[in-house]
Amino acid sequence: MITKSAQKAYRQNIKRRAHNAKQQMAFKKLIKEYKKLVAGKELEKAKEKISAVYKALDKAAKTNLLKKNTASRLKSRLTKLGNRNK
Repeated sequence: MITKSAQKAYRQNIKRRAHNAKQQMAFKKLIKEYKKLVAGKELEKAKEKISAVYKALDKAAKTNLLKKNTASRLKSRLTKLGNRNK
């Protein structure tokens, strides 16, 4: 027999896991779109997209979806990628 508190914790876990997966897919999608713009030499659109990527990564770090240094590292690498293709 499982306790009521364990049942509630399980329900919370399912909801949180779904929310985290949705958030993770969102910032991964933004990163892919940015990389596609950079690869296609659409630098003006890429400049507009990078701010949205930064915002998503910062929010992911704030909510412990990513570690702070991981978010910083990704931001650095994406910026370097954009600057390399000028």
